Amino acid sequence: MEAPTFVAPDMKIKDIIQQLEQLAPPSLQENYDNSGLLIGSKDDETSGAIVCLDCTEEVIDEAIASGFHLIISHHPIIFSGLKKINGKNYVERIVIKAIKNNIAIYAIHTNLDNVYEGVNQKIASRLGLINTSILSPKNQLLCKLVTFAPLTGAETIRNALFAAGAGSIGKYSDCSFSSQGMGTFKAGTGAQPYVGSINEKHLEPEERIEVILENHLQNAVIAALKNAHPYEEVAYDVYPLLNSHQLIGSGLIGDLKAPVDTMEFLKSLKKTMLTSCVRYTKVVKDQVSRIAVCGGSGSFLFNDAKASGADVFITADYKYHQFFDADGQLVIADIGHYESEQFTGEILAGFLSNKFPTFAVRLTKVNTNPVNYL
Repeated sequence: MEAPTFVAPDMKIKDIIQQLEQLAPPSLQENYDNSGLLIGSKDDETSGAIVCLDCTEEVIDEAIASGFHLIISHHPIIFSGLKKINGKNYVERIVIKAIKNNIAIYAIHTNLDNVYEGVNQKIASRLGLINTSILSPKNQLLCKLVTFAPLTGAETIRNALFAAGAGSIGKYSDCSFSSQGMGTFKAGTGAQPYVGSINEKHLEPEERIEVILENHLQNAVIAALKNAHPYEEVAYDVYPLLNSHQLIGSGLIGDLKAPVDTMEFLKSLKKTMLTSCVRYTKVVKDQVSRIAVCGGSGSFLFNDAKASGADVFITADYKYHQFFDADGQLVIADIGHYESEQFTGEILAGFLSNKFPTFAVRLTKVNTNPVNYL
């Protein structure tokens, strides 16, 4: 008797998106970007997803053959508005084919570039870098929540704030500051005060609780505060912060476990990153140990790489005249756009497989690199 074939249950696309947006919140994408659900309805169902760097017509065909109704792409197939959709170019043909076959396309681009465990960490891991940190941290992504609680309820409120995502600073969690003082209030007619009496001024020993949180978590954290707080009316303040977010930003910097010969490193880089070509500037020192990386087009980070003390800056899409910027201070190594980001799918496939063990996630078998080498 043959064992029954296991068929994974269909899942709502919105449930997949919810997890992806916890990994890389859409609010972290650059203002020129177009990440998110580009085609399809989040209420549709699918038994699996194809993960790719770029969504091409061949990838659509692959999804159709697999019976999947979701493609998760790093690069958005639609970057700017489409005024006509009549199949004149590859973008319009992909949109038409996806809609005809009820295939949703979700892009997770610069928001995945900007998180610590994203595209650049994948490159750093393949290179064996240690002591990694964001090369150019972003600012104005954080705010501070201040609230006031009765002494008996302070710990419960703190834990609720932490559970909602507040109180994380770098690699530390459950961070807060508290101080005690005296709160006053007078409950009016119709109120239901937790302590005190109607129309009588009341003094209550209270704890001031301060926590830092990411801006995009503000609604969820405030909702958790109100749900956990015993007071009928909850007093709180939210302050924007100028601090840099040490786990959000562009590029990554790290160290090799030991210095290596510069040319040997460049040769190993070609092999490790599975690239047919490494374009590099003049070798300026015999050995290298500090490495900066940026998947995709990263020339805008050159000054950050130089200031961080990098011996080599690995990225892509460098133009001829930009190579002169190295100026004998470090080595610029251009490994190709596709080549620098080709392992991004492994991040997404591994993440979703961990979240949904019965959901089929497949890395595309299509080579979507538009560049060929002789």
